[in-house]
Amino acid sequence: MFGFGNKATQLGPAPLAGRRAVFADLDGVVYRGSHAIPGAVDALSSAEQQGVQLAFLTNNASRPAAQVAAQLRDIGLSNTDERQVVTSPHAAVKLLAEHLEPGGLVLVVGGAGITEVLEGAGYRVTRSADDEPDAVMQGFAKDVGWVHLAEASFALAGRDIPWIATNQDWTIPVARGIAPGNGTLVSAVHTAIGRLPIVAGKPESHMFSLGLERFGVSADETLMIGDRLDTDILGSHRAGIDGVLVLTGVDSPKQVLAAAADQRPRYIIEHLGQLAEPYPEMVVDTLGTDAWRARVGKASVRIDGITVTIEHEGEHRLNLLRAASAAVAASNKMVFTLRVPDVLHEDWLAA
Repeated sequence: MFGFGNKATQLGPAPLAGRRAVFADLDGVVYRGSHAIPGAVDALSSAEQQGVQLAFLTNNASRPAAQVAAQLRDIGLSNTDERQVVTSPHAAVKLLAEHLEPGGLVLVVGGAGITEVLEGAGYRVTRSADDEPDAVMQGFAKDVGWVHLAEASFALAGRDIPWIATNQDWTIPVARGIAPGNGTLVSAVHTAIGRLPIVAGKPESHMFSLGLERFGVSADETLMIGDRLDTDILGSHRAGIDGVLVLTGVDSPKQVLAAAADQRPRYIIEHLGQLAEPYPEMVVDTLGTDAWRARVGKASVRIDGITVTIEHEGEHRLNLLRAASAAVAASNKMVFTLRVPDVLHEDWLAA
């Protein structure tokens, strides 16, 4: 490697510094399936003990907030109550109220996570298009199949009624790996009827607004932690909240380098324990009309035209990824147009 970069950049405040609230995604951030992600519980408990309010924003609509809170208590977040859990059905019902008064009949595709919120808000629920529902709400549940998707299609075809999707996540991380998410199921109905739903969950701003209102905090006092650039981080940008990408879930270094401007996280960490650690500053220099250098810690990455060069690997691959991401961002070029060393694409955490 080249010699440049031996002098480390300075350390700045920790991501948690000055925050009154942390919003955290669940799947791939706090747990995977029924198991806690190593270190997540300790990190969040420590933040809570220091007076930081914890809220959990999940696009997964399969379970009621009380069940989610119970799982969080079971894995060690013993003070969690259901008020701290903001689900995509909460946002979906808020959206529904803009189109349909309480008392209306809603065909549900999904589980109790949707029906309990709907009924709690005064709506009636059906599973059959033959009942001529006033709206359709669609969310993820493991038992959703063709029959349920067909009922939604029958209810929506040729009728101008609201169709609200709790979210459009294409995938969901589970204990055995990455599985299809609600977005794939919504796409099936879209293909059948030729129209698009109103989307409630991340990256739309509704869940973030609910969280800020519920906990009485401002966007600049809040940190959003997620594992997905296209939902958690994009949503944090739209809400004006600093976003943290943790590399324990869906998105890997390859996706970080390819992120669009509105999906780039303010912070990139390997695990939640790094929330309380000083975060290295990024130094980006323009070297010419088509050349840039980014340094993080001792890592240094340079871009000349379309060639990406690692000038110094630094003390840790995470800083190398941070530097490479900053260099690509400075170049304002799409990563697929660049010659990128293979080492920058590798997901070393999965090795």
